[in-house]
Amino acid sequence: MDGFVNFIQGFLDLGATVILPVAIFLLGLLFGQKPGKAFRSGLTIGIAFVGIFLVVDLLVNNLGPAAQGMVDRLGVELNVIDVGWPASSSIAWASMVAAFIIPLGLLVNVLMLVTKTTKTMNVDIWNFWHYTFTAAMVYVATSNLFLSLLAAVIFQVICLKIADWTAPMVSEFYDLPGVSIATGSTISYAPGIFLVKGLQKLPGVNKWNADPATIEKRFGILGESMFIGLVLGAAIGLLAGYGIGDVIDIGIAMAAVMVLMPRMVKILMEGLLPISESAREWLNKRFGDREIYIGLDAAVALGHPSVISTALILVPITVALAIILPGNALLPFGDLATIPFIVAFIVGAARGNIVHSVIVGTIMIAISLYLATDVAPLFTQMAMEGNFTMPEDSAQISSIDQGGNLINWIIIRLFGIFN
Repeated sequence: MDGFVNFIQGFLDLGATVILPVAIFLLGLLFGQKPGKAFRSGLTIGIAFVGIFLVVDLLVNNLGPAAQGMVDRLGVELNVIDVGWPASSSIAWASMVAAFIIPLGLLVNVLMLVTKTTKTMNVDIWNFWHYTFTAAMVYVATSNLFLSLLAAVIFQVICLKIADWTAPMVSEFYDLPGVSIATGSTISYAPGIFLVKGLQKLPGVNKWNADPATIEKRFGILGESMFIGLVLGAAIGLLAGYGIGDVIDIGIAMAAVMVLMPRMVKILMEGLLPISESAREWLNKRFGDREIYIGLDAAVALGHPSVISTALILVPITVALAIILPGNALLPFGDLATIPFIVAFIVGAARGNIVHSVIVGTIMIAISLYLATDVAPLFTQMAMEGNFTMPEDSAQISSIDQGGNLINWIIIRLFGIFN
């Protein structure tokens, strides 16, 4: 078992920029593409994700220190540390249930495709860590392997069904035809879609609108996405107490994110469209005319300027919420840079309306803070059992991403009755 776990961990350590091209190449061969064409599709997608993650790193490496600066300036003292998704995924893969999740997840996805209970072929294998996290938490709570694997399957099925439901919006708004998003952190915020629809029906509030197109129309060149990124980035730098040089630096970095991310997504689609078309033709020959989506990382949605704009506004709001919400014990930090991923569906449902997206995002993040606080003891126990090195001076740990994940929380609490 240890050898198998080490093999799985070694495979995952290759990262999405290796795993995805390999998966796409193999899928291309499966769907009857010539090796050269399948290899080109896989390589193009790999190159695109290298670019996407370089831009994400630019975002994270600038937002992380700025967020820490805001927290330090405010003197916030809360006893649960947000360790972020990188630490959360490491803790999940350190669990003894981790070795079962990838083969089980692939089997479940294939069975659902064959039985037509999903339209999504999820090739985002690296993000199976969300399913692993749920399984590991249930295992810590119940010490029951069967229940933990069942919890992972339930989480996966919910993710696939929501991915199917939101795929038309992903196609239309984000201009990603044939793509769905089944990333666990993004899926958790899907209930925000209903809140957006509610706002759009409220008299007065439904008139509040600020999307990139409207801003650019009103302010001309100063309303372009690069200038929005510059202004919002600089504002975060000022809130973090940066000097003028660092304020300009983070402003230009956020402007770069706004410009570069859409271009990386275009390269991604260049590689994805041939494989998507081949998959559709292959399935239609065997199962009749049916729609099929390729499930990808939520990073593909970060190409829209409304997503980054909303996320940058929500960073200081999240820190403020942590301070003022009674009963919250989570100190936001590690997952502040994850906010663009978790608001993707909200922004899509709001049709890029930044005002509505920020309002709903604020509500959903407030809920996440409470959920992350609630599961902190279990999260901390799971980390200790996985020999995770706790942050200095921290009593407990959790995260906005998976600790504050609504679906994860519901499953854990339901399965907790068996303990």
